[in-house]
Amino acid sequence: MMDFRNVQLPREIHTGPGILNEVGEVCNTLFSEKNLVVVEGPNTKKIAGNQVIELLDDSGYNIIEYIVKEATMDNVNKVIDLSKNSTAILGVGGGKVIDVAKMAATNNNIPFISIPTTAAHDGMSSPRASIKNSQGSVSLSANAPFAIIADTQIINEAPYRFTAAGFCDIISNLTAVEDWKLAHKLINEPFSDSAAALSLMTAELLIKEANHIQPRHVESAGIVVKGLISSGMAMSIAGNSRPASGSEHKFSHALDLIAPKPALHGEQCGIGTIMMMYLQGGDWNKIRNVLQKIKAPTTAKELKIDDEYIIEALVKAHTIRKERYTILGDRGLTREAAENIAIKTHVIE
Repeated sequence: MMDFRNVQLPREIHTGPGILNEVGEVCNTLFSEKNLVVVEGPNTKKIAGNQVIELLDDSGYNIIEYIVKEATMDNVNKVIDLSKNSTAILGVGGGKVIDVAKMAATNNNIPFISIPTTAAHDGMSSPRASIKNSQGSVSLSANAPFAIIADTQIINEAPYRFTAAGFCDIISNLTAVEDWKLAHKLINEPFSDSAAALSLMTAELLIKEANHIQPRHVESAGIVVKGLISSGMAMSIAGNSRPASGSEHKFSHALDLIAPKPALHGEQCGIGTIMMMYLQGGDWNKIRNVLQKIKAPTTAKELKIDDEYIIEALVKAHTIRKERYTILGDRGLTREAAENIAIKTHVIE
């Protein structure tokens, strides 16, 4: 069993179409002081950032804006400096924006409010942040969001590809938990029954809802958002990303380093889940069929990534986060085994 003495969960979660209009009321409920930093992306400023600032201005808040293009430590440090005397930081955007805002808030020990504009992955609710460095990206521990405001109407207006990718990121919990169980059995890694159960339940519920995941369907965005929030909470309970990140994520991170133009994180994790489920001896066909049902990529061709990079990523995946034991073991896969797995699961032809 794991130590649950310091589990961080969001204090408030607000989801639904048009919920962004309540941002001023939410902040009034949570904070007594009026100094906020709003972190946005160049596009998400237009999509939701300007609306957030206008609503907060109407509520009497003093706002400092910062535009983020990349999730780098340089941007994190700039937001840290800007927010030293602030009440909280709001991240309005996708993963890069949210991760920068989350890390800066963690450093300054002030609340972070997550306002996602897409549902592409579980970063909107997780106690982790992916920050770029000279070697690629590193996953860092962070405080969980103090509150989440997820306007499903805004999220629904983003390209459907992002929502499908978020669905895939949740489905990858299935192989992540199996890897975690394996590490618990073989190397006695601490394991949380409750975190694992929540993670698996979330993935299974989304599989049951697969028929309702459709483009331009606000209810679809709501289903995926709730799943991503639940998945993030599983990580908070565990105190790490184990409930939602295993060998399939190692594959995705390796692909990020190898492929000239990687796909979306969730899309890569979805295909990684198909192949790692095959390795784990599970029902990989079920995963493949579900991803096809929601029109997510299941092949290298659909990812628009050459077969050779898929194979190379499989071979190198075990070198990513070596401390995290998975079905890939310490030695990983031979090129022949990697090619065989990708062919057997129809990821390559």
